[in-house]
Amino acid sequence: MLQVKSATQTWQVEMEKNQILLNGTPFTWDLLPLNATSFHILKDGKSYTAELLEQDPAAPKTLRIKINGNVHTLQVQDRMDLLLESLGMGEALVQKINDIKAPMPGLILDIKVQPGQEVKKGDPVLILEAMKMENIIKSPGDGVVSAVKVNVKQNVEKNQVLIVF
Repeated sequence: MLQVKSATQTWQVEMEKNQILLNGTPFTWDLLPLNATSFHILKDGKSYTAELLEQDPAAPKTLRIKINGNVHTLQVQDRMDLLLESLGMGEALVQKINDIKAPMPGLILDIKVQPGQEVKKGDPVLILEAMKMENIIKSPGDGVVSAVKVNVKQNVEKNQVLIVF
């Protein structure tokens, strides 16, 4: 079972014996692929052209589609998403970061970010020298830098807060 939400509507979509049920009612339609992202659909004697515009990697399970020239954003949730949401854990799979701590004692060689800067998961935020090796410290998730708690050429201890989000 899937739940599909637009800005104005919500649908329950189920597959049952090679048939699609939309809100419990059989959904009969003819579908003709035009290319990898476009389709021609016939439903109840009406013709529709549908195109997948974007599947946002930053927001998994979010799609932008265009149907007959109108753009719609859809959020798709499966049973597990709905269960997590009902338990108050809907955002549990999204990794939120509060700060970055030093993984080991060392010397700050370079700071790649500044307060107010937006970073994505994997972006380098600073360079820490430890045991004569340069270690690139990367952001463990997406966020906006709130404060940089260290300076270049500063010695730091293990677990010392370096950057706050």
